Amino acid sequence: MSRSADGRVPGAPSEAARPLLLQGQEYLFRSPPKCLDFQEQVHRLGMVDEGDGNPQPCVLVLARAADMEMNELSIALAERGIRMARIDADRCVDLPLSVYTDQPLLELDRWLLRPLLVWRRHFELSAVPVEPGTLAGAYAVDQWASVANWLSSRSDWAHVNPSRFSTHLDRLTQLSDASAFGLRVPRTAVTTRPGRTRPGGGACIVKTAGRHLLEPRPGVQHGLFPRPLETSRASDAPEPAPVIVQEYVPSETELRVFVVGEQCLAYQVDKLDPAQLWVDPDAVRVTPTTVPASLSDKLLALARHWRVQVAAFDLLVTGGDHVFLEINVNCDWRWFEHRAGDNNVSAAVHDWVALRFKELLGAGRVR
Repeated sequence: MSRSADGRVPGAPSEAARPLLLQGQEYLFRSPPKCLDFQEQVHRLGMVDEGDGNPQPCVLVLARAADMEMNELSIALAERGIRMARIDADRCVDLPLSVYTDQPLLELDRWLLRPLLVWRRHFELSAVPVEPGTLAGAYAVDQWASVANWLSSRSDWAHVNPSRFSTHLDRLTQLSDASAFGLRVPRTAVTTRPGRTRPGGGACIVKTAGRHLLEPRPGVQHGLFPRPLETSRASDAPEPAPVIVQEYVPSETELRVFVVGEQCLAYQVDKLDPAQLWVDPDAVRVTPTTVPASLSDKLLALARHWRVQVAAFDLLVTGGDHVFLEINVNCDWRWFEHRAGDNNVSAAVHDWVALRFKELLGAGRVR
């Protein structure tokens, strides 16, 4: 394919003609479908007792191979004698799986399992390794969409962040609920004409109304990160889909607060640009901190209202006040721990999952 002197493909849209959040994006992450799960590997190698043939209680995870939080959880649960099994979106084609509809059992490979607790994280249908645009690919994705949604909401077992609640927890619902619970939120508009929209009348930030990462091809993710809305942008050029435009709120720092059960574990995040967390992570400073009881009470109340058990809140700190930005249900915490030099969230998550599993096992029920 020939390119012009400036590197563009002839006939391709100019940078200015591209959707606003795709302009200047340089973040690209390749997610290899290599299994790194400790329990899966030792079971496949026959390094564990085959058992007596009875269903084995387990924690079932729907994720993807590169979900390092779940790879770490697998080790932590193995140390506690708890079986963890997983179905990864990027490794699910030709997976030997049978799920029983009349009893809470499934066969995964040669193992008969009884999930007590199910956790869906990063099980993105765009990661299913099929040829895009083909009938066979569309067929596989559609089947997995239905089955994964059913597994993620089936009432025979308990769930972490149940999908029947968290699936509908879009950013706009988050803002209205956070305001109702007494948190300050930025003035916000949803528009296909960001060039003529200024909530609050001053500087603004443009954000995606959907996901932060797009995966047009399996295993290749592109970032859609917040960016300032140019004050000189007076064009009425339409966006192909609605975006979020928020007033720019000056702040001293940011907070990421992880809610794990009834705990709040917080990090102060100092960065110069909204997208710096992804495009220049080495320049971001992360420090463990605490949050006032008045704030943690509101965040825990919101988590209960949304029925999520493990999630991350992002907030601005400005003039002694806290401004709610969003909650991330599929939150990743290992990067923040690495930058801060601790493992507080990992320890809390591992303990919470193990305790919840033992509660369900001891109760002899799965709801």
